[in-house]
Amino acid sequence: MAENQKSPFTLEIGAAAPDFNLPATDGKTYSLRDFADAETLVVFFTCNHCPYVTNSDEITRKTADRFAGKGVRFAGINSNSERTYAEDSFEHMVERMKEHRFPWVYLRDKSQDAARAYGALRTPHFFVFDADRKLIYTGRGVDSPRNPGAVTVNDLENALEDHLAGRPVRTPKTNPIGCNVKWDGKEAHWMPPEACDLV
Repeated sequence: MAENQKSPFTLEIGAAAPDFNLPATDGKTYSLRDFADAETLVVFFTCNHCPYVTNSDEITRKTADRFAGKGVRFAGINSNSERTYAEDSFEHMVERMKEHRFPWVYLRDKSQDAARAYGALRTPHFFVFDADRKLIYTGRGVDSPRNPGAVTVNDLENALEDHLAGRPVRTPKTNPIGCNVKWDGKEAHWMPPEACDLV
């Protein structure tokens, strides 16, 4: 790479999953090795308050449940600054998991290092990794996360179906749809200058 070229903000297809060491709502701390038993790992950036998240969580639940018996595990990461939205605090994460019992590990990225390492753009933003933890899909879950009744495409399920059938993922990159990640110390709608659409 030429010196004046910057690497992309968001992980590129084929990139290795960055490791993390994050506390979860279940009282444990997780890193990538804790998901070593998963043939496929879905890491997704999410939060407590965003309507694109809260209105599509049940769709994500159905996907997680559907593929759980096929070696697919889900890890949700909340990187939002609680100074921007108090609802995104760890305490509220614990309450939300207690109420909804989502079928994924819910991790807190208070330092926002994981969000930077993955290049998370919005909530929700999905990253699917194969058994070698190489990225095979990144982007949205569905095409209408805020209005589930209007969903026509579930890109996350399509990617998982293709991969598990041994086919190349038909659409490996889509633009995530949702609220931007709430970066600490920045106004609510700030995005890193190097962040850009994926397609």
